[in-house]
Amino acid sequence: MRNRESSFRYTLQRTMIIYFLLIGFAALLLGVEFVNETSNNQFREKWLTNIETVVGQTIDSPKIFQPLDRLRHKAILMICIIMSVVVIVLMMFIKNITGPLQHMIEKSNEISTGDLSQTINIDANNELADLGGVINEMSSNLQEIIHFSLNTCLSGKRLIADTATLLENNPLPAAERQQAQNKLAELDSELATLQNVVDYFKFYSIDKSSHE
Repeated sequence: MRNRESSFRYTLQRTMIIYFLLIGFAALLLGVEFVNETSNNQFREKWLTNIETVVGQTIDSPKIFQPLDRLRHKAILMICIIMSVVVIVLMMFIKNITGPLQHMIEKSNEISTGDLSQTINIDANNELADLGGVINEMSSNLQEIIHFSLNTCLSGKRLIADTATLLENNPLPAAERQQAQNKLAELDSELATLQNVVDYFKFYSIDKSSHE
């Protein structure tokens, strides 16, 4: 069970980390390529040559590269912003999605092992909180079913005891007596099996000791 929980957490978080890293890497690659290209001397010389061709005169001023330098600085700033956003979104996803999902899986696994005292608490107003509420309602309904089964076991055992007493006090033909005793033994065995199933569960709203 623990391996299954760890596998879910590892697989989902690893997948999302890979996705966000790919997005960040693509943005970083484009930004770095732009910065490197605009910082290249050949590019700057070609830039200057094209401008000189357009204006028809030689230009020897570093101011001509100021727009290009501003563009490069903005590109570097954009790279930093994109990488920061990727990291923030990834952390928010892990906190708000994988965290509650992992909580739900752990609690659901404990419920599936019979511990109905577990409840899912997700402090949010979204589909995950709704799903947690549905699981809690299912657990509550299961408790009611088991509570009914427990009462049935107790009533059945009392009925068997009363019937056995009647058989002892009211003589019957041997064949009929044996048949009735066999039926009572069969019913008692089925109730014992049901009692074992009921005892498997742990309750948070039903005190089992009050029924024993």
